[in-house]
Amino acid sequence: MPNTFGLNRSLGGAIGIIALVSLLSSGAVQVTLSHLDEASEARTRASQVIRGLGDLRAAMLNQETGLRGYLLTGRDSSLEPYRAGRPGLDDAVGRLTALIGNDPEPAHLLSEAVTAARTWQTEVGEPAVHRAADPATRPGAVELEADGKGKQLFDTFRQRLTAIEALEEADRIAQNTRLAQAQHTAGLTLWIGTALTLLICLAIGIAINRLIVRPILRVMTFVGQIGAGDLTGRIPATGRNEIGRLGTTLNGMVASLTDLATTNRAATADLSAAAAEIRASAQEQAASVEQQFAAVQETAATVDEITHSGAQISKRATEVIATAQATAQTSRQGLRAVSDTAKAMDAIREQAEAVAGNIVSLSEKTQTIGDIIETVNDISERTHLLALNAAIEAAAAGESGRSFAVVASEMKLLADQAKAATGQVRGILGEIQRGINTSVMLTEEAVKRAAAGKTRSDTTQRTIEEITAKVEEGAQVFQQIIASTNQQQLGIEQVMGALQNIRQASQQTAAGTRQVETASANLTELAQALMGLAERYRL
Repeated sequence: MPNTFGLNRSLGGAIGIIALVSLLSSGAVQVTLSHLDEASEARTRASQVIRGLGDLRAAMLNQETGLRGYLLTGRDSSLEPYRAGRPGLDDAVGRLTALIGNDPEPAHLLSEAVTAARTWQTEVGEPAVHRAADPATRPGAVELEADGKGKQLFDTFRQRLTAIEALEEADRIAQNTRLAQAQHTAGLTLWIGTALTLLICLAIGIAINRLIVRPILRVMTFVGQIGAGDLTGRIPATGRNEIGRLGTTLNGMVASLTDLATTNRAATADLSAAAAEIRASAQEQAASVEQQFAAVQETAATVDEITHSGAQISKRATEVIATAQATAQTSRQGLRAVSDTAKAMDAIREQAEAVAGNIVSLSEKTQTIGDIIETVNDISERTHLLALNAAIEAAAAGESGRSFAVVASEMKLLADQAKAATGQVRGILGEIQRGINTSVMLTEEAVKRAAAGKTRSDTTQRTIEEITAKVEEGAQVFQQIIASTNQQQLGIEQVMGALQNIRQASQQTAAGTRQVETASANLTELAQALMGLAERYRL
């Protein structure tokens, strides 16, 4: 395959660019979404830490409130908040420890807050509860709880929780800012990717219109001109892609069609000229045969008269003895008639030879027509092969070659019509050749019989001359004259038969000539039809 910058490469490159832009946009959006997820998770964790600090503060306050209530009332029911606050404190510490993780500053602050809470439980809460259980030691429990150490531990606890809360709130504000920035970046990335994709699609659309749509429209217009019979145009070179190669192929096809149409037109003109010559020759042959037939009719009439004269001579042989001079005169008349018959026979022989010459010339011209028909048949086969190649190219072109497939079908139809026409002409020429062969045989037979009749006429003439010479010698040789007269009668009958055969041959020759004229007329019509087909294409 030639090295071409094909449409598949162009379209593949365009699709690759779109895919690359989409991939880059998707990657940027994915990174931005990852940042969004991280910021959202960090913000959620900060909110959970703040809620955990509230739970921890509430658990510690419940313990303090329960302890004070118990110290004031002395009832065990008042210790329920204190007792419920211990597991709540443990749960809150566990959640906060898990949420804060390895963050050093919040972890350190949480550790100090938990230490202060545990210290308050072990050094203030638990001793106060034990002392308050005994009425004797209850005042000491009140003093222990009212001592400043508990308040100091609570203050430390609250300060550490407030510090952790401030850190988490600052982190949440920072994550909110980060989340807003990530959202802005994601939106900007989407807009930029969409704009780039639209611009690339617009550029690809313009390129497809310039590289594909416009060349295909030019090719379709060109194919329409070819279908209309205009072979004068050519497609300009449009590049080395598939459409450019299609245009080059179409130009080559049009060049081949132009050569084919030119050859076909020339061959059709030659065929028309040859048909005209055959028709003219047939008409001349018909006129010659008509003249020959008229001469044969005259000769037959003359021979018939001679036959009647011979019969009268035989019937009146006895009278001729008495009238020798009349018989001599009659013999001289017979001599003149035989001389005229010999001349007529010479004319018949010459006409028959002319007919034979014309028929031979006609046979040679039919051979020339056969050669022309072989040329037309070869042209039709080449047209059929070219139509097959054009159909293959159209199939390879796909949808863009559909109009070209119509042109290929028309070319195949033209080739089939030309081939069928040549077959018909070949059949007609075969009939003409057979008629010519029959005419040649009949003409040769007529020439032979005319020569035989001439020979017999010469014999008759010599016999009459002898009769004329011997009639004056006397009646003693009359028997010889009667015998010679009988021989003359037989010869004249043979001449009459030969003339009948010549007349039949002339009739057959005239019929064959009319067939040749009809065939030449059909050949002329066929040539005109072929010329009309060839004239459909403008060269």
